[in-house]
Amino acid sequence: MAEFTLPKNSKIGKGKHFPAPAGSKNVRTFKVYRWNPDDGQNPRVDTYDVDLATCGPMVLDALIKIKNEIDPTLTFRRSCREGICGSCAMNIDGTNTLACTRAISDCTKNEVPIYPLPHMAVVKDLVPDLTHFYAQYASIRPWLRTQTAAPTRERLQSKEDRALLDGLYECILCACCSTSCPSYWWNGDRYLGPAILLQAYRWIIDSRDEDTGARLDDLEDPFKLYRCHTIMNCARTCPKGLNPARAIGEIKKLMLARRG
Repeated sequence: MAEFTLPKNSKIGKGKHFPAPAGSKNVRTFKVYRWNPDDGQNPRVDTYDVDLATCGPMVLDALIKIKNEIDPTLTFRRSCREGICGSCAMNIDGTNTLACTRAISDCTKNEVPIYPLPHMAVVKDLVPDLTHFYAQYASIRPWLRTQTAAPTRERLQSKEDRALLDGLYECILCACCSTSCPSYWWNGDRYLGPAILLQAYRWIIDSRDEDTGARLDDLEDPFKLYRCHTIMNCARTCPKGLNPARAIGEIKKLMLARRG
């Protein structure tokens, strides 16, 4: 019988425990993935007891409190705190989401596990390496591509055509959907993944764009587009409530339509 184990340097060990201050009455425990590429040690999970009486309501508030008051070595990304920038995307309580919009009260486990986005190389602690993800985004050339002369003020669009972009333009490229997709886990080097394909469809469907044929040509590839098996992990985990699987399906329809 085959037996599979992680390499020794990948096994996650038990880390430090940081208890709450004496007298704390409303304590919630956070189990946070830690890894420092500079110390040569294996990854570990540190445990922090946080007094919620002196903490904001979101998971990001807890992380900021941990960094400011308990353990300044903790590393994570954050910026807007409004669910707009996507910087604080991570795996919280078993779900890819944004730490700034995930309420602590909505976490089901008594000890809230917090890990970096899955199946991404880790830079440090909760910071994933998004270099390849952004390179894939750049590969679709996400801007209006036109051949006609530029108008004096702007390229006009009807209300109906503008409505087609709803559910697409709101994507903040947090990578929650792509890192929840098994096809992207196994074929991420060639499959563009739900986030990038949703972005691609946003430009394909834009009535102001004049390069639809070339955009579809670029996606006509066994791996770039067709690794999607519509298991809907992307839609379930999107913190903005978008449906990348639908966008991928619409691209496939356009592919079929132009063959007819």
